[in-house]
Amino acid sequence: MMVTKHISLTQDYVEKMKPYIEKHKGNFSAAIREIINQAEKSSLLTNSTAIDRSLFKWMLNEIEGILVPDEVLEEIIDSRLKNSIGKLEEYLNHKFRELKWDINLALKYDGNSPPSQVLIEIRGKPHEIKFVASILSQFLVKNSPEHAPLKIRSVINFEDCIKVELSRSNNKEEAICSVITFFGGLEEVRKAIKSRPAFWKSVITRHLLSNYNMVTIHRNYFEDLLAGKVPMGEITIENLARRTIKEIPHKEMLSLIKEVYETSRVVDKVEIDQDTLILFHNYRNQKAIEKLKKILVTVLEANGHLYDAKSTANMIVLTHRPEIGIKINEIVDNLKTSNSKFDKELIMFLAFLKGLKNLPDIPLSLTSLGRRIGKTLMQEYEKENGINKWDLENFKKAFEIIDSKLHRESEWKLDEKNLLYTIKKCHLATEENTFDPYVCYTIRETFKGALNYVFKNQAELEIKKLLTHGDNFCEVLIRIP
Repeated sequence: MMVTKHISLTQDYVEKMKPYIEKHKGNFSAAIREIINQAEKSSLLTNSTAIDRSLFKWMLNEIEGILVPDEVLEEIIDSRLKNSIGKLEEYLNHKFRELKWDINLALKYDGNSPPSQVLIEIRGKPHEIKFVASILSQFLVKNSPEHAPLKIRSVINFEDCIKVELSRSNNKEEAICSVITFFGGLEEVRKAIKSRPAFWKSVITRHLLSNYNMVTIHRNYFEDLLAGKVPMGEITIENLARRTIKEIPHKEMLSLIKEVYETSRVVDKVEIDQDTLILFHNYRNQKAIEKLKKILVTVLEANGHLYDAKSTANMIVLTHRPEIGIKINEIVDNLKTSNSKFDKELIMFLAFLKGLKNLPDIPLSLTSLGRRIGKTLMQEYEKENGINKWDLENFKKAFEIIDSKLHRESEWKLDEKNLLYTIKKCHLATEENTFDPYVCYTIRETFKGALNYVFKNQAELEIKKLLTHGDNFCEVLIRIP
């Protein structure tokens, strides 16, 4: 039922109604209806705070790190206030007085329209001012123009005062992310739990029941463990860093290792002392500890840094060896940039192996060295011989040439997808009656590096006999799945 009434308004009130009248294209009745609806909502909001003070404080503490949904934000702050920072400040201070929040808000901004810089300063009780800073920052960023979005640059939080600095950004998405960074740290967690509550309840329960002795790893990492391989574990690190392992700066890489290995519970604790990593664990099996050491050294080597790993009963210490890394890089770079033939590259490799006697006791670093040289040798060989696709036959031929030139006595038996490789005598590792385990170790890792490069880490290597295990010769079986 429509009711017709005549009302009298002074010009001041007509001016206040002007934005609503313009919005409704001169329809005075529609403007009044909207004002009444907003007044009703405002009344509901005011009444909604009539709760116990301690309960209200608890609620604000519990939602810390969670952003207010957009539709709720629109109910709290009229989006039209985005056009006037001064009116926004006036409106919010009035609102806080209505709510009986002991809060004082000050907004400082430049004269640009829209503003290119805004400084929010809020004084009051800690739990209240942080919430207000969050919703106000969210409002300013969300309602800033697409072509000139505001981004949070810094948040300084004192006991009874919080300051938020915003300035223009070139990207609206980046600006939105800044709100999440500073005020929405639990937003992603909240969404994940709400999307799969049963799953996360089960995961949390298991961690609690095991006293956090559950280990959470990527499926690919677990698959490598099942296959008996040494997993890299780079997927989780790359996902966190949002870039490849090689692109991650050294210091950031160490911090990421700490974060990933602690939160996944692979180890109990990781300490960083400059560029040294100290990992604390409770593993009892020595083979497991050795594999963990190798995983860490491999990951760091993929990042471009060579580390030596030593362990005690419950601790692994990873020491950076930049001097070894420099020497290895020189060798690999020479192999890559050399214009000489394959023969000369092998001579360089041979000379390097003989020089290993001058290096310190760092077998894990030699692992990285060998793999890189093996890969480079195969790259140079395939270029020189025009190999587009590797198979067991041309891999066998390549190493027959290498063994011949390095004066190693070896035999090969090829059976469809299996290749048995036997080294009867290696003059590189054995000189007169002296056996050098580090040279042997490096040659073995060189072979693995070549194998992994050629068959894209798909080849399976079964070690049957090794001189270092007390056998009279070395023998390995290569399988291609």
